[in-house]
Amino acid sequence: MHFVSTRGCSEKIKGSKAIVNGLCSDGGLYVPTEFPYLKNELNKFINLSYKELCFEILKLFLDDFTENELKSCINKAYDDKFDTEIIAPTKKINDNYFLELYHGPTCAFKDMALTLMPHLLEKSLKKNDIKEDIVILTATSGDTGKAALEGFKDLDQIKIIVFFPEDGVSNIQRLQMRTQEGSNTHVVSINGNFDDAQSAVKNIFNDEEFNKFLLKNNYILSSANSINIGRLLPQIVYYFYSYLNLVRDKYIKLGDKINFVVPTGNFGNILAAYYAKLMGLPINKLICASNENNVLYDFFETGKYDKNRLLHLTTSPSMDILISSNLERLLFEVSNRDDKKVNLLINSLNAKGFYEIDEDMELNLSTFHGEYATEVEVKENINKVFKESNYLIDTHTCVAYTAYEKYKKINSEDVVTVIVSTASPYKFSKDVLSSLGKSVENLNEFDILEKLSLETNKKIPLPIKNLKTAKILHNRNCEKYQLKKEIENILKV
Repeated sequence: MHFVSTRGCSEKIKGSKAIVNGLCSDGGLYVPTEFPYLKNELNKFINLSYKELCFEILKLFLDDFTENELKSCINKAYDDKFDTEIIAPTKKINDNYFLELYHGPTCAFKDMALTLMPHLLEKSLKKNDIKEDIVILTATSGDTGKAALEGFKDLDQIKIIVFFPEDGVSNIQRLQMRTQEGSNTHVVSINGNFDDAQSAVKNIFNDEEFNKFLLKNNYILSSANSINIGRLLPQIVYYFYSYLNLVRDKYIKLGDKINFVVPTGNFGNILAAYYAKLMGLPINKLICASNENNVLYDFFETGKYDKNRLLHLTTSPSMDILISSNLERLLFEVSNRDDKKVNLLINSLNAKGFYEIDEDMELNLSTFHGEYATEVEVKENINKVFKESNYLIDTHTCVAYTAYEKYKKINSEDVVTVIVSTASPYKFSKDVLSSLGKSVENLNEFDILEKLSLETNKKIPLPIKNLKTAKILHNRNCEKYQLKKEIENILKV
């Protein structure tokens, strides 16, 4: 198995090198040269644990890792950091199925990959005989930052710098990042939005002069965002795991098709589901759920991707994104891997802020269906789900729930559908509590957590509860055009 660029650069490299590089030299994203087909193997996987299944899938992509190396990374990732041995349970709640991806150390789905990726990177450095220090550069809309900081803390030969929009994350997300321990961790808020942070970080990766300057000082840049293939590949696993759990629990028969509804911002999570389908997982539809920043909804409706619009700050901040980086990998697949088409589209996006795909590409998007949820709908449905099912969901999961409710109105198919639940409701406690009709006035973040726990009779997850006594360790702030200067200051170069 090798990895190539979505933009046609001639390099063809092994998995460990792709993980170290993060981005291709031409600015494109790494994609596997092929997708192993596992449809006929599924019956062998039904009774595997999460760790065992993870090994069976990742060994197909990362075949330059030995069995022992890969198993060691997986065992370190999925241990007692998770509050359930199942790692990623799929729960039937009344007539709905929820894939809970928030049982890890930072209470968000990013833990599913970011507990593993740091160990893969650490091994990859040794395999490629890299002597320089790696600087993980990450822009976050909330959850990636904390999960990456936690995953990479105190690892040898690696430093991590996380940039987040000062006013574009929840109070709990901000606290989680600012209290992060680890001698190699650095956090900077920017005066701008997530797209500003993400664009600036991408520009830094593509800045040859700056990269040469860092290399002279023994630093190499890499990424923990889902633009890094080492972050994306582990996300494929939980779609297979959820499907196999439904078979094992006799909710479906092996071979039955199912739908997944995925709350979507940067497009990595739902892309991993699409990759699972390409590998033979019986998926009928992937319902792409957007909040009021519905650029992806418009794309699936019209074939036109247009970021020239106002960014709305919503109660689901991890999805407040207008440039979905991973969509480039989907364009590569639905253009039948035509890198010339991909380049034209990305150049149009960079120059004009939009692009439009052709009819052939649109036909290849038939697996996807777009829906979006308004702020009013999210508030109403958090309350509805709790009242009907005594089940508490966060704002992002509710975007997916709302999208599915809309999808059902126009599709009468009898297909089991899994709602991908991406964060603990306690990460967004203020908005969840007010959605339940309770006042949050004059309450601080920890009073709100306690009140939500009392009102719902649900325990506050320990990683969030412990924030109350955690010390603020990071206070850096900069303008959106000052990221390079901040990196130089942090690295003392």
